[in-house]
Amino acid sequence: MTTDLSDAQLLRYSRHILLDEIGIEGQQRLLQSHALIIGAGGLGSPAALYLGTAGVGQLTLVDHDSVDLTNLQRQIAHSQARVGQPKASSAAAGIAALNPEARVLALQRRADAALLDELLPGVDVVLDCSDNFATRQLVNRACVAHARPLVSGAALGFDAQISVYDSRRADAPCYACLFPPDAQFEEQRCATMGVFAPLVGIIGSLQAAEALKLLLGLPGLTGRLQMLEARRMEWSEILVSKDPDCPVCRARQAQPAE
Repeated sequence: MTTDLSDAQLLRYSRHILLDEIGIEGQQRLLQSHALIIGAGGLGSPAALYLGTAGVGQLTLVDHDSVDLTNLQRQIAHSQARVGQPKASSAAAGIAALNPEARVLALQRRADAALLDELLPGVDVVLDCSDNFATRQLVNRACVAHARPLVSGAALGFDAQISVYDSRRADAPCYACLFPPDAQFEEQRCATMGVFAPLVGIIGSLQAAEALKLLLGLPGLTGRLQMLEARRMEWSEILVSKDPDCPVCRARQAQPAE
């Protein structure tokens, strides 16, 4: 790969370039990559800011909501001045303030199946920063169908989790292998249960880290679910295997070869 970084880019990304695992070629790879972030709230805010400042060349942000005063306790991509604005465009403004060369497409839309099918063929990695089970299942199903790696995070109260589901690998589990789509449970949200502000920052930053590693071809959390209990700052991990009866994986296997 030829070196075509500008002098300003060599300076901006110099701390990445100094790393043997990244270097100039890795930074060029990031600049040529496209990440899709579903949700520009507590998790999506740090994820988007870190991906934008790290040099991911194209970001697409999808969020149907607008900035509310209650968001500012933890959603660091937004500001008091942007209360009432769409979260996607507010987060884009936050990224631009840090890295004006980042190309950001802000979509004030719900992440439904049709939109995901439209967007996924053009992206390299997907970050699920949503706050509900139904959206996570939709995003996972689309990532499996389009063979795109998925970085999934969740946080509520003082508890959080993160994993990578890389459907490019035949042996890798998807989100539905661990959390079956037909599972019955009571949906809980930050608006009613609360959330420890720095916790979403921790998980969103880790989502950005895992996305960057996927783009760089570095090992990550595929097949491992990490969970954080933030009261005592205790991490635990379980290994996740592919479920041979997973309906999402089986639907992908049944698709005709392209």
